[in-house]
This record gives sequence, C-alpha cells and structure tokens, in this order.
Amino acid sequence: MFEVRMRRLTASSAAAMLLLSSAGCVKEISSEERLERDTRSVAVKDTPGIAELSKLTCDDTTEPLNKARNVNRPESDRLVEYVQLYSSLKDRTHTFEDAMARNPDLSYREGSQALVSAKETCIQQTADIRVEFETYLRELVDVPTVQEIKGGNTVTVARLDFATLRKAIETLDPDDREQLMQRVGAAEKRVATVPAGADDAAGKRRTK
Repeated sequence: MFEVRMRRLTASSAAAMLLLSSAGCVKEISSEERLERDTRSVAVKDTPGIAELSKLTCDDTTEPLNKARNVNRPESDRLVEYVQLYSSLKDRTHTFEDAMARNPDLSYREGSQALVSAKETCIQQTADIRVEFETYLRELVDVPTVQEIKGGNTVTVARLDFATLRKAIETLDPDDREQLMQRVGAAEKRVATVPAGADDAAGKRRTK
C-alpha cells in the first residue's frame, strides 16, 4: 500500500514539474521578427499624431501662386516661387501619407475625417501646381535666351539665370530630366558675352 502511494506521489510530482516547466517556457523569436517588432514600434512612436497633422494645410497657396504667375516679375523670381511652392506642397503631402501609412489608426479615430480631407486637398493641390509649374518650366527651356542690342550689335543673352532653371528641373524631376538639362547646357553655350568696356569702345569708334 505504501509503495502504491509512493508511485502515485512520484507520478503527481512529475506531472507538476512538467506543467511548471511548460508554463515557464517562452517562445524564442528570431532576430528578424524582433527587428520588425521594434521598427514597427518606433515607427508608430515617431509618427505625427492628430494634433500635429491638424496643423498642416495646403489651402494657403494663393499668395505664392500669384507671385509665380505675375508676368511683371523677373522670370528667375517667378520660377523660384514655383520651386518653393511645389516643394512645400510635396513635403506636406508626404507627411500626411507617411504618417497614415505607418499608423493606419489615424484614418479611423475621432476627428480623422478632417485629416483625410486635408490630405486629399494636399494631393490635389500638389498635382495642380505641378502641371502649372511644368508648363512654365518647359516654356523657359524651349526659349531660354532672347536677343538684345549691345554696342550696336544684336547678341544672344540668357532669358533667366541658368542655375535657377537647373534647380527647377531637379525639383520637378520629369522623366526627360537629362534631356532638359542638356538643352539648358546647349543654350548656355549660345549665350554671347560682351567683354567689359565693349560698349564704350563701340561708342568711341562712332564718334571718330
């Protein structure tokens, strides 16, 4: 009888030990899973929240757009306005899209409809400004120089600053970017430079 009780006690102890051992087991995760988990946690933590995103708007384009469209301003200045406006809109759109991609809950929380609407406005404004910006840019690339009279001679001069034109092409980044850059380079070579004092020399010759 004693032996039977001992066997039962031993079996019960073994079962208890097995249960405790099983309960204490922790599933080992791979380094890839751990990295993905940590990255996802950091991404959500660093994502702008509703309060921050609520401050973003793309409805404030009227003033810079009017400056860019003003035909009485120097063309380099107009192009700079397009570059700055388009870059700003693109950055704001990216902020919305990136935040909502990293934290999808932003699109479904209370007050999220205003964020979704603001994001859609930014996307549409960016697309509209890009079309207008590209149209003006291509016009300048097509006709990058003008003819002027200097020293009694007709010379080819730059219509605008070529560095600004190149910056605009880089910002827009169209599919034919390299071809546009090459055309700007060719136009730059065509520009005739008048040596300092050439006008005075021409005037002296005329008065002799």
